[in-house]
Amino acid sequence: MLPSDLKSEMFAGYAAEARKVVTAHLATLRQLPLSFVPGLLRELISFDFKFPVERKARERELAYLDSLSQVQLKECFRDFSEIRLSRQLEEFDWVKQPGQFVERLSAHLWSTHQLDAFRKASNDYADRLRAAVPPEPPPIPRLGISVIGQGVTSYNEPLFRKLRPHGAYFTGIKPENGLRQLLDGVTARAKAHPLPYGHWYIDGGEAVACDPGLTCGSYEGLAATRAELLRKMQEQIEQPGMGPEALRSFLAQLRPGDLGMGRQSGDEVLQRFEVSVLTEGSGTQIFSTVFAQWAAREALRRAQPLTMLVRFAPRQRQKSMNELLSASAKAPAEVDVIGSLVDGDFAAYYNWLNQQRLAGAEHSSFLVWFEGHSQALAIGPSIARGTESRSATDLQQVLGWMS
Repeated sequence: MLPSDLKSEMFAGYAAEARKVVTAHLATLRQLPLSFVPGLLRELISFDFKFPVERKARERELAYLDSLSQVQLKECFRDFSEIRLSRQLEEFDWVKQPGQFVERLSAHLWSTHQLDAFRKASNDYADRLRAAVPPEPPPIPRLGISVIGQGVTSYNEPLFRKLRPHGAYFTGIKPENGLRQLLDGVTARAKAHPLPYGHWYIDGGEAVACDPGLTCGSYEGLAATRAELLRKMQEQIEQPGMGPEALRSFLAQLRPGDLGMGRQSGDEVLQRFEVSVLTEGSGTQIFSTVFAQWAAREALRRAQPLTMLVRFAPRQRQKSMNELLSASAKAPAEVDVIGSLVDGDFAAYYNWLNQQRLAGAEHSSFLVWFEGHSQALAIGPSIARGTESRSATDLQQVLGWMS
């Protein structure tokens, strides 16, 4: 089947909002090449469970495509139209299973030496879309905070080396009530500028009680979900002929209910996000530092929050994958606090980089603190770059300087 054959009744299995959006733009979708449409449908099929920023981005993209004439559409998608597809791909039910189609398309592009052509077509389209529909600036400057080193009593190696050239390094921070000061600062921003999924607190351990205005998630809070996921993964691994690609396809189809997350007990948009973090991230099910870093990365990429507080907690020591997935993994894990500090130090740098990729980066601020200690680093328009301060201060005051 080709996009020109699309009919509204084919989308009866889509959730309500997704079906409404797709059918409203069906005339445009019919004019697009098969190498492109399933990729767009992969995003639209879960429209009901996307963050508001994602929904708006898809709506703006579709509105842009609707505004193009038939000639302009052909020019815009000429490179996609030149991609040669197999009969098997054309006959695949890509309306109901766009994600699986994209996986098969990737394999086809690789085997037919068309990956470079497809990548060029995709990049050119992204550039064209970005020029026509530029990202909207945030209503207030973004603030990112990373808290690292929980449980470390002493550490003599230098921290924040990647970030020091970009901000001010503080060595006189008063650590008392530091986490509470940061949470209070984040909560104040959420109350002053309420926005759905606009202010986040992610904890790699057990989350501290937080205000309802924050979107909160934690590694320990998902303990039962992680255990069920690991059980299902072990079952699949033991199946004859199960390989990494088949396992990935299996994980991609899991939903919150499959992992024991009750629909009545939570926010399904957030639950689906949490499931994606656990099923798409490598090691997020097992290592708390990886969970925190990947959850922050995905939240920044997808929800594009105004405020993001990420706290890293000690992870277990590394073991072989068989040990981690086996029944012996139920025994109390030995934690690696120093290794977790190093993980968090690198992850804080990645968090800053990911924040800088968002609109309004030139006005954004970022703070990283060695929990329980006197070291912190602040980056922002009002902070002198590459400087150091040994003066006694606290995190509340540093946040004030950054605002």
